[in-house]
Amino acid sequence: MKTKEISRDDWLDLRKKGIGGSDISAIMGVNPWKTPYQLYLDKTGQAHKTEMNEKMYWGTVMEDVVAAEFAKRTGVKVRRKNRILQHKEHSWMLANVDRILAGTKEGLECKTASEYAKADWEADEVPISYLMQCQWYMAVTGYKAWWIAALVGGNTFIFKKIERDEILIDEMIDKAKTFWHNHVLKGIAPEVRAGDAQAIKDFYPKAEEGTVELGETANGLLKNLEYYKRHMDDLEAAKEADETKLKQLLGTAEQGRTEEYTVSWKNVSSTRFDSAAFKKDNKALYEQYAKESTSRRFQFKKI
Repeated sequence: MKTKEISRDDWLDLRKKGIGGSDISAIMGVNPWKTPYQLYLDKTGQAHKTEMNEKMYWGTVMEDVVAAEFAKRTGVKVRRKNRILQHKEHSWMLANVDRILAGTKEGLECKTASEYAKADWEADEVPISYLMQCQWYMAVTGYKAWWIAALVGGNTFIFKKIERDEILIDEMIDKAKTFWHNHVLKGIAPEVRAGDAQAIKDFYPKAEEGTVELGETANGLLKNLEYYKRHMDDLEAAKEADETKLKQLLGTAEQGRTEEYTVSWKNVSSTRFDSAAFKKDNKALYEQYAKESTSRRFQFKKI
């Protein structure tokens, strides 16, 4: 599938035809930004369209810079592929690679990372989601190694070689195959997790009148929520009591210390906008800028 000179929207549509390198870590449950459920919505065309943000934009812009610097430091020529690659047997296994090392069976993945992520790149370390991305590219292409180069914090350049891991590749293919055939192709969403809370809110933004029978599974979940609420209330009360005792021990002191901890109870100044008073004194101006929004409130009670 050729990608040269196509629009971003067309490129995104091509990616929906299978599982790519940036998808596999979500399926494996190690992607910090996307869950299997969110990936399912994306692959089935049900996800809300997202515009390119600043991070995505600069990652794309800096790809050429990172690739050029890698070539300069290693003396190896790199070239674009300008197409989405497919596995010879499994057409749903895709790879949209950054670069191929000329004259070799090796590829290059280019990244940018913030200074806060520097520890993830120390010694032989590579962020797990990127490691799986490179292994996936090797799975699709059959290559034995992949390089990853990253500009970290805008001033530290790192590049490392990742050798092919057959055991990990077999596991990824097995889980990706299940995800693609049992969920995407059948239109059956994977189980949601805690990280899917916002995705569910976005997918069902507005309630419609009516009542549905939820069944025994929902009954069990509600019993769990009742249990959590009861114990969270108890824990919150215990937490408040212990904090109050510590404040009593501090008295007027700003800070305290034990053999294992430090504790502070400092003065904090803040300014709060009094919207009620503003509305009373400037009703017309308040109504001019007031914006009504609709959200859904989740509640439950025992019948």
